[in-house]
Amino acid sequence: MYQLIRSVFFWFDAEKVHYFAMNALRFFCSVDFIKKILAANFQTKNKALAFESWGLEFKNRVGLAAGFDKNAKYLRELEVLGFGCVEIGTVTPKPQDGNDKPRLFRLPKDKAIINRMGFNNEGVKVVAERLKKWRENEVRSKKYDSSGTQLITHHSSLIIGGNIGKNKVTPNEDAWKDYEICFNELFDYVDYFVVNVSSPNTPGLRELQEKDSLRKILSHLQTLRTERLKLKTDSIVEKPILLKIAPDLTQSQLDDVIDLAREIQLDGLVASNTTISREGLTADAATVTAIGAGGLSGLPVKQRSTEIVQYITQKTNGVIPVIASGGIFTSADANEKLNAGAVLVQVWTGFIYEGPGIAKKICNNIHQ
Repeated sequence: MYQLIRSVFFWFDAEKVHYFAMNALRFFCSVDFIKKILAANFQTKNKALAFESWGLEFKNRVGLAAGFDKNAKYLRELEVLGFGCVEIGTVTPKPQDGNDKPRLFRLPKDKAIINRMGFNNEGVKVVAERLKKWRENEVRSKKYDSSGTQLITHHSSLIIGGNIGKNKVTPNEDAWKDYEICFNELFDYVDYFVVNVSSPNTPGLRELQEKDSLRKILSHLQTLRTERLKLKTDSIVEKPILLKIAPDLTQSQLDDVIDLAREIQLDGLVASNTTISREGLTADAATVTAIGAGGLSGLPVKQRSTEIVQYITQKTNGVIPVIASGGIFTSADANEKLNAGAVLVQVWTGFIYEGPGIAKKICNNIHQ
């Protein structure tokens, strides 16, 4: 069924279709009995898939990568579709429109997508307020008896990650300030953080992957976290801080990242972001050239992503947890990443090509 729907969607602009589809899903999920039907069809019933990492309880190992729900608008809908975690963002301090449209392109022959979105988002204050309401309405809903005594507190099982970045106009020497703003604004509303310095669509951003720049940003966020946690006596989880890296890092750059992660005891890495490479594509070369710049995701980055996950795991003896992202469409793809050492996987392009049932399909045949 989805293959037919997808063939129709692929006639139209990719970005417009994305919002049309998600807004339609939001409408259906607003009707309680339809929401229950959707949940029954798309959520796995296997509670044995639940696991713990970073002190967080995930209901399964299949998450949705950043970039799909940039502004935290569709958390209810994505939970209905069975994802164990959703990474919102990338969020920046100030709202920004991103790059000129069109900026999202499909390569069906390669099961790939090229995007040059450019961190388009509504700004961290708007996103934080939306997450606050989500916590109040979805996570903290309560039942009371006739006397007003609280009986049960219902908790959403969806883990939310906050992917944070810098504004395009912020010079790299001041980038740490942007990450600080986003970190502080989102601290009470996300379960973990991912520092994004690896998108190819913000000029100069990848320069922040150099060791000294990374140390300044990450160490500062760790200090902020320590200070925040001293003020919170009810905090159980330390708000893990992870770093998302590019698949285009050289061997020496990757080694620098690993060495730094071990040095500062970083909580984890996300491997990997999109690539600027166009090697191995079967799509018409003229079409790819006409699309122009942007990050390539999907099947073409599958092998490189797995190699990076495996390399990190082996070099660190598994001490640094890795979230795997890149070319995951099936349970076999997910198992490949988990066998390489990943603790969980994230899909994005696979969602577009495989449809809303992807989380359940992967969970049904995933290794624990």
